[in-house]
Amino acid sequence: MDVAELEQLEDRLNAYLARFGDCFRRSDTRAHLTTYVRGQLSDLDAKSVEPIALQAGTPVRTLQEFIAQHRWDEDGLRRRLIHIVRDEHVTKNTVAIIDETSDVKKGDKTPGVQRQWCGKVGKQENCIVTVHLAAANEDFHCMVDGELFLPESWSNDRERCAAAGIPDEMVYRPKWQIALELLDRSKEEGIEYPWLTADEGYGGKPGFLEALADRDQKFVLEVPRTFSVWEKHPEVTEQPYRKGGRGRKTPRIKSGESSPRSVETVFWHGEAMKAKRWKRYRVKDGEKGPIIWEAKRVRVTLKGSDGLPGLSLWLVVARNVLDGELKFFVSNASEFASMAMLLQVAFQRWRVERCFEDQKQEVGLDCYEGRRYLGLKRHLIITSLSYLFLSQTCQQEREKKSGVDDSANSRRGRRNRSQLVTPS
Repeated sequence: MDVAELEQLEDRLNAYLARFGDCFRRSDTRAHLTTYVRGQLSDLDAKSVEPIALQAGTPVRTLQEFIAQHRWDEDGLRRRLIHIVRDEHVTKNTVAIIDETSDVKKGDKTPGVQRQWCGKVGKQENCIVTVHLAAANEDFHCMVDGELFLPESWSNDRERCAAAGIPDEMVYRPKWQIALELLDRSKEEGIEYPWLTADEGYGGKPGFLEALADRDQKFVLEVPRTFSVWEKHPEVTEQPYRKGGRGRKTPRIKSGESSPRSVETVFWHGEAMKAKRWKRYRVKDGEKGPIIWEAKRVRVTLKGSDGLPGLSLWLVVARNVLDGELKFFVSNASEFASMAMLLQVAFQRWRVERCFEDQKQEVGLDCYEGRRYLGLKRHLIITSLSYLFLSQTCQQEREKKSGVDDSANSRRGRRNRSQLVTPS
C-alpha cells in the first residue's frame, strides 16, 4: 500500500491493532507494533527493520530491540490472532493447509540457517526453513501460525543455539511434527478445522497420518506415488514362530498374506481400481477456461509407521484431462464423503502458496535479518498479523465493490459449492 492508501485505512488499522494492545505493558512498546505493521503494509522496497524504522523516523536500534529484546507477550499476540481467525473466519467449509517455505540467508548466524534444500530457488542453498499453518474459507485465506525448522546440526550444537537465543527445549524434530505442534496450538485456542490438506512431503509420512487420525482430524493429503498401502487388509498374527533359529517378532503379517504395494502400482494393476470409471470434475476456472480433472477412488489400508496394517483410507487418483498429470491422495473421510468434496479439499493447496507469495511480496516475510530466535519468532507472528489485516481489508473491498448485502453468506456458499461440479 502507498502512503495515501494507508492514511485512508488508518482508523481501521488502529482499531485492528488495538485488539492486541494488552500484549504490551508499555505504551511506547505498543507503539512500535504499529510502526512495524505500518512498515510491512507500506510500499517500501525492502521491509526489514532498518528501512521500516527510517521511514517512520524511529531509531533503527530501538526497532531492532523491540523485535529481539523488549519484553512483551508475543505468545499472547499469536493467541489473539488465532482467536480472530477462529471467531471470524472458520466455518464448516474451512480447510487447514500445512506447508513450508524457505528463504536464502547469508552467513551462519541467522537461527536455523544451513545449506539445505531451498524451495525458493529449487536447489541446495544457504537458507532457513519455516513450517506454516494456513486457513482457507471460501474466498478468504490467511496464515495462522508458523515455526522455525531447526536442523540437526543446530540442535546438536547447544552452544550455537544458546548464542542465537534458541531455548533448550527447542530441538530438532521432523517438519511433520512441527506441523502437528501448529495444529495443536490452534486446537488449544478452540479452532476445530473441518478439513486439513498438505503436499506429499507431509502426506507421505505414516506417522503424520496416524497422529491426525488420533486427533480426529479429517484430511485429504497428497502422497508420493511410492506410498505403500494394501488393497486388502492383511491378517496379523501374535503367534510366536520358531523354525531352526530365533523366534520371529510379533505382531507380524500372517504368512501367505500379500505385501503392500505402491499407490502407483495399485492404480495401474489393482483390480478394484481398474474396475472404477473416471468421473470428471471442474476444479476451478483458469484464465483459458475451466480446469478439468477426472478422478476415481478405492479403499486401501495404510502401511503404518510400524510396518503393520493401519488406517483404512480412501485412495484417490486424479488425472488432469489436458496433460495427463497424475496426483495421488489419501483421506480418512467417511464412506459418505463425496468425491467432489475430497477434491475440493485436495486442491486447496494453492491458497497457502498464495499466502507465501503475498507475504513475501507485500509484507516482508522473507526480510528478517536478525540473529536471535526471539526476533525471528516475533517477526513470523507479526507478519501473520499484518497479512490477516491485509486479507480482511481485501475481502471487505471485494464485498463493497460487488455490492454485497446481508445475503452474502448464502451467495458465497452457492459459489463455494459450485467450485467443483460433475458435468451433466
